[in-house]
Amino acid sequence: MLTIFSDESFMKEALREAFNAAESDEVPVGAVIVSKNRIIARAHNMTERLNDVTAHAEMLAITAAANHLGGKYLEGCTLFVTLEPCPMCAGALHHAHIERIVWAADDEKRGFSRFGNSLLHPKTTITKGVLADEAKKMLLDFFQKKRE
Repeated sequence: MLTIFSDESFMKEALREAFNAAESDEVPVGAVIVSKNRIIARAHNMTERLNDVTAHAEMLAITAAANHLGGKYLEGCTLFVTLEPCPMCAGALHHAHIERIVWAADDEKRGFSRFGNSLLHPKTTITKGVLADEAKKMLLDFFQKKRE
């Protein structure tokens, strides 16, 4: 059996995590961290469940990946996340030395990039817009249901 590793395939896994968040009445943001073409961490927003404003998908995934690797640095790892990270998460990703960040939907109100890329480690690269339509739809549907 041929296994294809692509940004889209890993983002689909992050979207599954976002779906899990929505099912738990959390803002549907999901994340996976990949090392050597293998998912080493999965997470979704849990701020409501944990009553913790820092329990963003990225933060939980960083912790899980660091535990998996046995160290605080995520060099050689890629984060796939369904929504552009906020400044808090970007700061944590900076300190974790993440190699690459791939996100689906831009966050025009709270995304870190509105402050420039200086919040990230200088060696971190960015890819954005991977499966953006799917991620945006999930977010829009979630907030539409909240307003009803």
